Amino acid sequence: MTRYALDTFNFTDIKVTTPHFLDCLINVTKPSEGDFREDIKEKMIEMVDFIDKNSGPFVLNIFPIHTVFRYGFDLEFAFFDNKSKFKVVDGNNTYNNLFTFVYDTLVSALTKAGHGNMDIVIGQIGWPTDGYISANEENAERFYRGLFQYMSRKEGTPLRPNRDISMYLLSLTDETRNTLEYGAYMRHWGIYKLDGIPKYKIDFTMQDRDIKPTVAKGTVYMPKRWCVFDGRTDHNETLVLQDYKYACDDSDCSSFGAGASCDNLSFPQKVSYAYNMRYQMENQDQRKCNMIGGVITTVNPSTPDCEFPIEILTAEIVDGGNAVTKRY
Repeated sequence: MTRYALDTFNFTDIKVTTPHFLDCLINVTKPSEGDFREDIKEKMIEMVDFIDKNSGPFVLNIFPIHTVFRYGFDLEFAFFDNKSKFKVVDGNNTYNNLFTFVYDTLVSALTKAGHGNMDIVIGQIGWPTDGYISANEENAERFYRGLFQYMSRKEGTPLRPNRDISMYLLSLTDETRNTLEYGAYMRHWGIYKLDGIPKYKIDFTMQDRDIKPTVAKGTVYMPKRWCVFDGRTDHNETLVLQDYKYACDDSDCSSFGAGASCDNLSFPQKVSYAYNMRYQMENQDQRKCNMIGGVITTVNPSTPDCEFPIEILTAEIVDGGNAVTKRY
């Protein structure tokens, strides 16, 4: 439909494609085994035929932190400076990192489908900083440093050597409404925090400089106040749990869970975190703190590992927010 519409209006130079995740391929132990899943192979080949016929690329999204655990590989294999002894030997080819392993697995699948020379574009790749085991700023900085060094060398992969591979980074900022289909870390891909402050060092020029990118200008924070749970033990526990769940569902509690930054909070602290996230994401609307035990405080409830954020002033609020918040 899209290709037909573009051709109808003589936009023949615009390429059409669609992104795919790694789950379109079978699980393999070696890239040479790569192939499309049997239950969708017919449709995949039909789609690949169409895209390639119209000079479009195959777009693959890669989540290294997810994929390395899915395959049961050593975590170090996800990094380009793999410090472990883990590697994959496939005939005459040796794979020391996950990216080249996955890329050549797709090359093998495309070759078996009759499209061995089809262009491949990485639609999403990055490293999250929260919401999962090993999802942190230190690992994200390390991953990107290795990725950029690899890209600058233009060495390609064993099956496609000396290639300049096109990639799109995931992502500029965190997305508190992103899907949680693959895990809580899906909301923490950002290189920048939501207030425009970079989380770690990354050199977009790929010159391997030890610098952080520019801080966003013009950011204005809302007042330093938080909505927290008062911690009283005489509240109806069922109602507290109900409001806690509602606050999480209505905001973002993806910093909870195994390996996440706020996983070590006590239950009352987790309730406070959930209340505050709802309060902040609703632009500090005081009515959003009207939950069991909810109170407004000017004392920062953050812990050394878990930050209770303050919302930034948005254009929507400045230019016509609701009556409670627009005065800020």
